[in-house]
Amino acid sequence: MPMPPRLSVVTVGARDLPRLRRFYGALGWHEVAGSGDDWAAYLVGGVLFALYPETVLASESGADTTGPLGWSGVTFACNVDSAGEVDEAIAAAIEAGATVIAPAASREWGGRSGHIADPESNRWEIAWAPSARFDSGGSLTHFGT
Repeated sequence: MPMPPRLSVVTVGARDLPRLRRFYGALGWHEVAGSGDDWAAYLVGGVLFALYPETVLASESGADTTGPLGWSGVTFACNVDSAGEVDEAIAAAIEAGATVIAPAASREWGGRSGHIADPESNRWEIAWAPSARFDSGGSLTHFGT
């Protein structure tokens, strides 16, 4: 059987896991059972977003830890239901401790988005795409034309 086309878990290697827990808690995200200062996770839109100590994750995944700190080259995305919600979500993230990387703007592809970084520089795009559709649980069910 081939690898199924789905994203089930995104794990971020945290340098200060308690700090990131406070950040995501301030956004109003609810931790799953079993979360603590050595591992924490949030069920977000049908995907598990997990926080794990960076050194342990690097060891388990064989990551090169000699590179510079900062953006890893990965951007997570949170799509919202309307253009106005982009600004609201970015404002809430800033209040929780995020840094604006790129302010919200109308995009040439017809949507609106902006970029923030959490307290450990993990990048998030907050976006509204006119074609995005979600089920009642927040899982993305359609994207594109």
